[in-house]
Amino acid sequence: MSELVQRTQDFVTDLLINKLDPNFLYHNLRHTQRVVKNTKVLIENAEQLSTEEQEDLLLAAWLHDTGYVSDAAKHEAASCVIAREVLQKEGLDPGRVDRVCDMIMATNLDIEPVTLPQKILRDADCSHLGRPSFADTSELLRLELLRRGEADYSPGAWREENIKLLSAKHHYYTPYAMELWQAGKDENLKALLEEEKKEAKKGKKEKLKAKYKYEYSDRGVQTMYRIALNNHLRLSSIADTKANILLSVNAIIISVALSNLIPKLDNPSNKFLVIPTMVLLFFSVISIIFAIMATRPNITTGKFTEADVKAKKVNLLFFGTFFGMPYDQYREAISELIHNNDDIYEALTRDLYNLGLVLGRKYKLLRMTYTVFLIGTIISVVSFIMAYVNFANG
Repeated sequence: MSELVQRTQDFVTDLLINKLDPNFLYHNLRHTQRVVKNTKVLIENAEQLSTEEQEDLLLAAWLHDTGYVSDAAKHEAASCVIAREVLQKEGLDPGRVDRVCDMIMATNLDIEPVTLPQKILRDADCSHLGRPSFADTSELLRLELLRRGEADYSPGAWREENIKLLSAKHHYYTPYAMELWQAGKDENLKALLEEEKKEAKKGKKEKLKAKYKYEYSDRGVQTMYRIALNNHLRLSSIADTKANILLSVNAIIISVALSNLIPKLDNPSNKFLVIPTMVLLFFSVISIIFAIMATRPNITTGKFTEADVKAKKVNLLFFGTFFGMPYDQYREAISELIHNNDDIYEALTRDLYNLGLVLGRKYKLLRMTYTVFLIGTIISVVSFIMAYVNFANG
């Protein structure tokens, strides 16, 4: 190593250690040392390079990323400024200084290298693309961009950027680089493509899982409505059965009273049974009235307007809403309903609510019926007992 290269190495080492932002996780002294090492490897395997060209290559390798200290966005140009200052102080020939700067500028992937030294430095700068450690160094570059606030790539987006870089944007120029690193670069590209394929399959699975989860949730809601509506209908049937039982019992009581008791009240000896019999008949009739009210259906118009449908004020699932209107009008309203899940659930909710209101009315009247029947039975029995006691003592 020449004294000029050694002094340049010392300068760059001190500069990158003391002046470079610590957020440069990739473009740091370690990266520069790796580029210099790979430059030496390519120099040893290159032909037609003079001693002067070899020295210029090593100078360019040491100085090519010094511009990150002052201007990361245009670091190649900034590195050339630093290189000119350093090499001019060293008294290097201006022509050689220009060649060093041309090599540094050739590390920009948007610039096509022309000379062999430019191609060597470009290949040395990109040697990591063909290394097994590519994934680790690439992640360091992603974190560097993130910590410096230059870009925030997701893992998937960063993988896409690397695939573009390896497949289209970059290629090696020197024969030895193609022999040494191209196979590794192809393996790294293959690994990225396989990872992308796996992520695509995973994404499809996640979408299917989300779809099935939604469908499962939707089926759960439908099951809830089905069970709730069935329960309401069953409770309504139970209420009607109970009301019918009371109707039958009281009808039998009235029939017995009319056929057996009332004809005997004309006999003066049975006058004490008049009041108890009237009490019994009175409460039986009241019980029948309440039982009939509990099972008596409400009468509706059986019609609705278009405004009612739009305002969602009508229950299209209940026959009492539509029995008095033309089929075409009802079909149009139903067609509008079934094209929106939210509207369907709204209709089911309204139907469930209305059934609840009907059940509330039925069970309230049914409770009153049982209460009247219970009180009437007790009072009737007490009346018969008191009437018989008074008659016996009288």
